[in-house]
Amino acid sequence: MRMHIRKINCSFGVKFRTDSDSLGKVEIPIDAYYGAFTARAIKQYQVTGQRSHPYLIMAFAMIKRSAAIANMKVKVLDKKRGDAIIKACDQVLAGKHLDQFVVEAINSGAGTAFNMNTNEVIANIALEIIGEKKGNYEVIHPNDHVNMSQSSNDTFPTAMHVAILFDVNQVIPAIDELVKTFIKKAKEFSSYQKIGRTHLMDALPVTLGSEFAAYATAIAKARNTIEEAKKDLEYIALGGTAVGSGANTPKGYRVFAISELGRISKLPLRPETDMQFGLESRFAVVKVSSTLRNLVLELGRISNDIRLMASGPVAGLSEIGIPAVHAGSSIMPGKVNPSLAECMNMICFDIIGKDSTVALAAQAGQFELNVMLPVMLKSVLDSMDMLRNFVPIFSKNLIDGLTANKAKLSQYIENSPVIVTLLTPKIGYQASADLFKESLKTGKTIRQLVISKGLLTEKEVKALLG
Repeated sequence: MRMHIRKINCSFGVKFRTDSDSLGKVEIPIDAYYGAFTARAIKQYQVTGQRSHPYLIMAFAMIKRSAAIANMKVKVLDKKRGDAIIKACDQVLAGKHLDQFVVEAINSGAGTAFNMNTNEVIANIALEIIGEKKGNYEVIHPNDHVNMSQSSNDTFPTAMHVAILFDVNQVIPAIDELVKTFIKKAKEFSSYQKIGRTHLMDALPVTLGSEFAAYATAIAKARNTIEEAKKDLEYIALGGTAVGSGANTPKGYRVFAISELGRISKLPLRPETDMQFGLESRFAVVKVSSTLRNLVLELGRISNDIRLMASGPVAGLSEIGIPAVHAGSSIMPGKVNPSLAECMNMICFDIIGKDSTVALAAQAGQFELNVMLPVMLKSVLDSMDMLRNFVPIFSKNLIDGLTANKAKLSQYIENSPVIVTLLTPKIGYQASADLFKESLKTGKTIRQLVISKGLLTEKEVKALLG
């Protein structure tokens, strides 16, 4: 293949090379490691302004490396080309050339554009490694050699699973720390009685500690469902190629490729037993996404409770104090807002929306392939990124710094007529209901009314109400 270098007539003096693909010739910046397919793709897929996730790049580099090793083992790829491809992948995995992965996170159906971006970058790095010029695809070709025994249809689903596993393994420790923080606060608040609330109305007393212990239980349960769901991601369809049949793969390739990918990724990967299922269904991704949604339903609920308990400090509940992480208002001096809880709420809303995107994309597949892969992957990785980035801040800078307002907590219990419920076994339901109404009408406490009416002695009331 002949290459033509020219200098365009502009003030920047950018040099181009000419690359060719099945559609014809394309001008590529001479320093670029991507090729014709990618150059066409970046003109078409201008969607989010966001490049593909680093974990996806890492996963694809690992897949291409593993495929090259497998192809060499089954003797369909020669050592010179294979070694060059492996070294090229190693450069990417070492953090080099990451700016060459220029295809956006949401791109072509089935992620073909990103797969080809990867193939071209690795091919051109490999060419330079063996002393050839970029674009000399007669020596190392993006499709024939880098993409050998592969298809976008099996590599992208495999990369999805690997990338999500990388990310979820960062999320789970962050959740674990949050659980520990809730348990710590539960112990700290164990002696603080407070009025319980159902329907947002006064209910029987609980402790502030028991509320936080329940929060810890909720997050721990959600965490365990994520841990369980991620196991389905360990089954991958690499080697299924276009439709799950394994067309164009030599005997033994699949076993070698998956084994090598598991080794380099340090993930317990194994072959999907039904490769056709592995291409047409995104069940494992949906399962993980739904567990993230369930987690944030709990996080959002807890954040709402914290915002309500901290409301005030005069006209709200003011049962707990929140740490001031920054000034709460640009106009009202001294105001402290539950800003981190509000941020968590917004993250929760976003993740719930992204889970809906994943669900719709999962059911939008047809026959032997679901092509909605890029948007599903972006949604899940974005959700996990927000969690692994913000949950530690939420835990350390909000939850760990909460304080109890003992005076308010005691006042609410003493003044609430609902505590008459604790006296019902002694004085009966009807008498208790009458006392409830009288307490509301007169402003007298249940304790005062019961003793003044001679229904119970002060000692009996203390035993029942504390």
